[in-house]
Amino acid sequence: MLSTFGSIVSLLCGTAFLLAASGLHGLLLPLRGQVEGFSTASLGLIGTAWAGGFIAGCFLGPRLVRRVGHVRSFGAFAATGAIVALLTGIIVDERVWIVLRAFTGFTMAGAYMVIESWLNERATNENRGTVFGLYMMVTYASIMAGQMILAAGDVTGATLFMATGILFCLSLIPTAISTAVTPKPLAEVSLDIRSLYANSPIAVVACVLIGVANGAWGTLGAVYGARVGISTFEIALMMSITVVTGAVLQLPIGRISDRTDRRYVLAGAALGAALFGLLVFIATPRSGPVVIAMTAAYGGLAYTLYSVAVAHANDHADPTNFVKVSSGLLLLYGFGTMAGPVAGALLMDALRPESLFLATALAHAALAGYAALRISRRPPVPLEEREAFKTLPSERAVTPAGVMLDPRAEGEQQS
Repeated sequence: MLSTFGSIVSLLCGTAFLLAASGLHGLLLPLRGQVEGFSTASLGLIGTAWAGGFIAGCFLGPRLVRRVGHVRSFGAFAATGAIVALLTGIIVDERVWIVLRAFTGFTMAGAYMVIESWLNERATNENRGTVFGLYMMVTYASIMAGQMILAAGDVTGATLFMATGILFCLSLIPTAISTAVTPKPLAEVSLDIRSLYANSPIAVVACVLIGVANGAWGTLGAVYGARVGISTFEIALMMSITVVTGAVLQLPIGRISDRTDRRYVLAGAALGAALFGLLVFIATPRSGPVVIAMTAAYGGLAYTLYSVAVAHANDHADPTNFVKVSSGLLLLYGFGTMAGPVAGALLMDALRPESLFLATALAHAALAGYAALRISRRPPVPLEEREAFKTLPSERAVTPAGVMLDPRAEGEQQS
C-alpha cells in the first residue's frame, strides 16, 4: 500500500507542476496582451484556440502515446509546453499567440491524459476514491498557486514566461523517475452526440452552455479585471477565488440535488449565476474587494453547474456507461469553451468591460429556461434509483482519461 501511494505522490507532483504552469500561463497571456494593446477579439481567440487545441489533443493524443509510449509522450508534451511558453515571451504578437495557444491546448490535453491514465493504473477499487480526492485537491491548489505566482512578478517583463517554462520542465522530473508501471495504451476518444442527447437532453445542452459561460470568464476575466482598474494581485486572487468557491460549493449544492429533481437545482443555480452576472453588469463595480466578492459569489454558482449536469446524465444512464457519458459531456463542454471567449469579446468591444458578464448571463439564463422546459417534458428519476452526487475536478484540467479515476467507473475498469 505504501509503495502504491509513493508512486502516486510522485505522479501527483508532476501534475502539480503541470497545472501550476498552465494556471500561470493562462492568466499571464491575457494580462500581457492587454498591456500590449491586443484587441479584445484577439484575446478571445487566444482562449478559443486553447480549447480547440485541447479537444484535438483528446482525440489525437492517444495515437502518439501508443506509438512512442507514455514516458516519451509526456516528455514531448511537457517540453513543447515549455517551448511555447518561452516563445510567447519572445514573440509578442497577437496572431502568433493565437497559433501557439492552440499548441498549448493540444500538449496539455496529451500530458493530462498520460498522467491520468498512469494514476488510474495505480489506483485500485479500494483506494480509487482516495486517489480521486487527492487528484482534485492537487488540481485546484496547483491552478490557484500558478495564478498567484503572477502577483509576484511583472507582466511586462520576460521573467514570468521563463517561470512558466521552468514549471513545465519541472513536471518532467517526477514522471521520469517514477517507479509506476507503464499503463495500458490509451483508449480512443469518441463522441456520440445522438445517444448522449437521447439519454439526457438537458445534460447535453447544459454542458455546452456552461462551457460557453466558463470559457468566456476563464479567458477574459483577467482582461475585465485589468480594464476596471484593479491590481494584478487582485486579478490573480479574483480568478482563483472564483474557481475555489465553485469547488467548495459543489458538495452542498450536489447534496441538495440528491434530495430533489436535479433539474430544479440546475435551473436555480443557473438563474442565480445569471442574476449575479447581470448585477455586475449593471452595478459596474470598480473597487477591488467589491469586484472579488461579487465574482466569488458568481463563481460559487457558475462552477457547480457542470457537476450537477453530469450527475443528472448519469442518473439516466446505465452504470456501465459512466465513462462514455461523462467523457462525451466533457468534450461537449470543450466545444462550448471555444464559443464563449468569442461571444464575450464581441460584447466587451461593443459595450463595456462588464459586458463579459452579460455574455455569461445570457448562457446561464438560456440554461435555466431550458431546464424549466425539460422539467415539464420528462419525469424525474426516483430518488432511490440515483447514485449519490460526486464532486468533479476543474473541467479545464481533466480529460476523458481522467474520468476513469472517478470511483463510479469501477465497474468499467473490471469489464
